[in-house]
Amino acid sequence: MFARKSLHVLLGGALLLTASALSAQMKVRNGDRIAFLGDSITQQGNSHAGYLNLVMTGLESAGIKAVKIPAGISGHKSNQMLARLERDVIQKKPQIMTLSCGVNDVWHGKRGVPLDAYKKNITQIVEKAQAAGIKVYLLTSTMITENPKHPNNQKLAAYNDFLRKLAAEKSCVLVDLNADMQKQIAEIKAKHPKIKGNLLTVDGVHMNPLGNIMMAEGILRAFGLTDAQLSAAEKAWSNRVYNQSVSLTVEQYNALAKKAFQNNQSVPDYLKKVVQKEIQ
Repeated sequence: MFARKSLHVLLGGALLLTASALSAQMKVRNGDRIAFLGDSITQQGNSHAGYLNLVMTGLESAGIKAVKIPAGISGHKSNQMLARLERDVIQKKPQIMTLSCGVNDVWHGKRGVPLDAYKKNITQIVEKAQAAGIKVYLLTSTMITENPKHPNNQKLAAYNDFLRKLAAEKSCVLVDLNADMQKQIAEIKAKHPKIKGNLLTVDGVHMNPLGNIMMAEGILRAFGLTDAQLSAAEKAWSNRVYNQSVSLTVEQYNALAKKAFQNNQSVPDYLKKVVQKEIQ
């Protein structure tokens, strides 16, 4: 009787410790408002199977009901995001803000934002958000073309290095999506060395479902989700429709991607081949 009671006490204590550990690890609370500040990648990320909604679904599958504040505008750079920070983020009183900024600052060339000005703009965005009591998550900028040796990606590296340094200086949470993206692309190419075309994007910049999953997983890990919770999130994502015109779910797109990669093709190229064959 004593042994059984002791066992119950030990197991109960272990369960409490586990729950406590998970609670301490989770950085998002029920009711938290999350602002997603960014450019067209973030704007498109607010689609049904975009990374914003994958993040929210992932949190919900982990028992967290938060509020989404979309703040992505196509073409925007650091100066424009700074100018609308008060209106689009601070006035909406979020507890958390993710910041995705840098692609257009580089990609727009002469119309872009030089590194020195970018540093000032991003620093002001972080300081103003923190002064308003907002926890800032800095996302390194994803790639400009999926070729890491492309001149734009070589230039973008300095912008991302600054974000890594700023995150440490300002006690922001760093979500290194650029590193995640390069790693995933390298892994796919290592497994399928003859593959061609874009793998995580539709055009070298804007995300396809695999790219949106990559971004969502990086953010959710930063929010404190465990591997088990991420697995639950993936199951919750499986029926989200990616392309309304063909009613393709995330699960179906994943299966299609595997088939395309086995044929050493990107998904768009594989789809074109299948469609052409079907028409013929």
